[in-house]
Amino acid sequence: MPAPARPYVLLSCATSIDGYIDDASEQRLVLSNAADLDRIDEVRAGCDAILVGAGTVRRDNPRLLVRDPRRRAARRDRGLPASPAKVTMTARGDLDPGARFFTEGEAEKLVYCASASAGRTRTRLGALASVIDAGDPVDPVRVLADLAARGVRRLMVEGGGTVHAQFLTAGLADELHLVVAPFFVGDGRAPRFVGEGRFPWHSGRPARVTEVRRIGDVVLLRYALSDRCRPAPD
Repeated sequence: MPAPARPYVLLSCATSIDGYIDDASEQRLVLSNAADLDRIDEVRAGCDAILVGAGTVRRDNPRLLVRDPRRRAARRDRGLPASPAKVTMTARGDLDPGARFFTEGEAEKLVYCASASAGRTRTRLGALASVIDAGDPVDPVRVLADLAARGVRRLMVEGGGTVHAQFLTAGLADELHLVVAPFFVGDGRAPRFVGEGRFPWHSGRPARVTEVRRIGDVVLLRYALSDRCRPAPD
């Protein structure tokens, strides 16, 4: 049988002017504002699953839930969980069962794990999540095929930088929402949006800009990375 079609993959990231997604301090750097967070909430509500890397689960302890009660209610009216499924990818399975990724929200939790760590990760997490062997190293193509087989048609990838780079360098992204905050970080110890890599979009094959929008003091840049990406509504 042919492999199932992969989900539509939308990458979402906020950076400083100089391309950093955080600073080098222990406190999380705020790169967005209330209006943009509401926009992100709307995008989340329209997706079937949200994916972050295991490093993001450990560092930021995100809830990955739809916040607006009206959007949660609208999803329930369509027979869906209040928030999309939560997905993470991990090489070592070093995840805290008490993380909000696992303990908050009614949606399914999926952990795509490297083969060598899958067994002990299942033991650690128990019934909190489904742990899926995704190859060694974790193969994003395999992850997307499994998600498609589970009915995921639209996937939002919220980072961090390593995960974004994996999807981008593999040519597995259809759309990028890049929010730029109005300041510089200027610290080489801080994490960047993506590092070095061979990306399908370059000076000879640029990504297509479909929207530029000012949202308070930040700017949203929306890029089409495949022909599956439709223009932004007027």
